[in-house]
Amino acid sequence: MAITKLDQLVELVKSKPRKRLVAANANDAHTIEAVYAAVELGVIDATLVGNPEEIEKVCKEHGFDMSKFTIVPEYVDTKAATKSCELINAGEGQILMKGLLPTDKYMRAILNKEKGLCPPKATLSHVTVIENPAYHKLLIVGDVAVIPAPEFKEKQAILKYLVETANALGIEKPKVACLAATEQMSVGMQACVDAALLAAMGNRGQLGNVSVEGPISLDLAIDKETVEIKKFKSEVAGDADCLLFPNIETGNVFYKCCTKFSHAELGALLKGAKVPCVLSSRGDSAKTKMYSIALAALMA
Repeated sequence: MAITKLDQLVELVKSKPRKRLVAANANDAHTIEAVYAAVELGVIDATLVGNPEEIEKVCKEHGFDMSKFTIVPEYVDTKAATKSCELINAGEGQILMKGLLPTDKYMRAILNKEKGLCPPKATLSHVTVIENPAYHKLLIVGDVAVIPAPEFKEKQAILKYLVETANALGIEKPKVACLAATEQMSVGMQACVDAALLAAMGNRGQLGNVSVEGPISLDLAIDKETVEIKKFKSEVAGDADCLLFPNIETGNVFYKCCTKFSHAELGALLKGAKVPCVLSSRGDSAKTKMYSIALAALMA
């Protein structure tokens, strides 16, 4: 049965063998709180790479049992990120998580050719699972944070990651909407051209067990009333599981509208590396980070 709530995701992961998470530069309260909650729930085991004094200070302030963590001392954020990748490569963890360091430093550690986690020619992309109270099920979307203007091959990779995530959530045949400003085919809009090609590949079985529609506008993808009004015929329309955005601006604005206007909850991770990588914002809540940890544990 498909998961329709993020709390169901947590319960599913709790029933599986624990994976070990390695948190890079885990000196902040939000990261430690999220990781501790995940450990206490039985979702993961955890290694914190960072400043032991800062970690101890946070644990004392929040009443956390520091013995629940394995602590690896590292006082410089870039070195903590590199060390975390080394631990993953040594088999001492199956999930990477960003702590208190900028995204560019985190990404550089992952992409490092000698010590990083990126396979040759891999496409790294951000996948977000959104629980929006205005929608009847979870939405799996990408890319909202990593690839600014994905070319066609990158869109193929994004679609693949969306489908893999949907499958892990129990959706056997995901419905993917390749978004554009219009459902009308316009050769002058690259988003329409790419979406039509992906839809054709999907219809011919080249993308696996998936239903792909495109180009399609956002309202048609998620709103059944709009589908009826426009008399648009598609099994994806009004019931999309996955949204593939044409660029980072559309994806990022959608993601932030969901969280700020609809108070949506979410979990997110980076796909394409050797292991799932949690790439939440330093400003994300501990709950969002905990859901992201659970999602990464499911995908690990």
